[in-house]
Amino acid sequence: MILLESQHWTSVAPVLLSGLWMTARIALIAIVVGILWGTLLAALRLSRIRWVSWLAAAYVNLFRSVPLVMVILWFFLVVPQLMHALFGNTVEDIRFTSALVAFSLFEAAYYSEIMRAGILSIPRGQFDAGLALGFSRRETMRIIILPQAFRNMLPLLLTQAVILFQDTSLVYVIGLSDFFGSAYKIGDRDGHLVEMMLIAGTVYFLISFMASQWVARLQKKRIR
Repeated sequence: MILLESQHWTSVAPVLLSGLWMTARIALIAIVVGILWGTLLAALRLSRIRWVSWLAAAYVNLFRSVPLVMVILWFFLVVPQLMHALFGNTVEDIRFTSALVAFSLFEAAYYSEIMRAGILSIPRGQFDAGLALGFSRRETMRIIILPQAFRNMLPLLLTQAVILFQDTSLVYVIGLSDFFGSAYKIGDRDGHLVEMMLIAGTVYFLISFMASQWVARLQKKRIR
């Protein structure tokens, strides 16, 4: 590739690495927040209080019915003043925070369904046993049910994390300089768009492929 063979690569590489770090930050924070919030949503959906269960279900169904790119634009375009007031004074701060909030809230809906399936996969007798031992319903869920559900659903949680990593490329719609956005801007600027898109695609493929192989090994260990 022309770009890779030129000395200009030395100035391009730091920009791409910076963009990759931006992508990793968005993905990692969204995964952690998404799993935590999604687990809480799953517990709320299983609540015996009808209105609590209904609100949690409405949240999950709303975010699962709307394209992610639209959610990103909601937080960047619909509430820019709120983002500016709470999270920073620069456009880059607003873009980054908007992306984080959008991904975290969006992915939580999917993590919620994964965790709910994990919770329901635990035999009811274990919940009753926890109550018989003197634990409250909340303690039984936290100490006995959730750890088992998390182990059961770990491969699915990691698979969703891989999907989230791939979806981070959508932040280009708000002009955030993530890995994909940086590669596109460099390619468009220097007239090497095809080469840069191939590089970006290769990096996404390698990271996603290695993560998928790791998930597959975890699944095989669980089966054994």
